[in-house]
Amino acid sequence: MDRFLIVIEKARNNFSAYSPDLPGCIATGKTLAQVRLNMHTAMEMHLQGLRADKMRVPKSRTLAEYVAVKRQPLGLKQAA
Repeated sequence: MDRFLIVIEKARNNFSAYSPDLPGCIATGKTLAQVRLNMHTAMEMHLQGLRADKMRVPKSRTLAEYVAVKRQPLGLKQAA
C-alpha cells in the first residue's frame, strides 16, 4: 500500500487538495469529507495510470508539520 501526504486548502465555496509527491494529482469538493474522498479516488486513478504506462511510482517524501508562532500585538516592534 502506498501512502502520500495531501494538502487540503479551503477556498471561498469549496475545498481543494493536492499531493506534493504526485504532481498533477488534484481534487476538489464542496465539503471536507467530499474532497478527501475525491482526492483518494484521484490518487488511485493517478497511480493506476502511472503503472499502466510503465512509469515509476514516486516515493512519498514530503513531510508536514505545524509550527507555533507567537502573535505580536499590532503596532509593537520586536526588540532586536
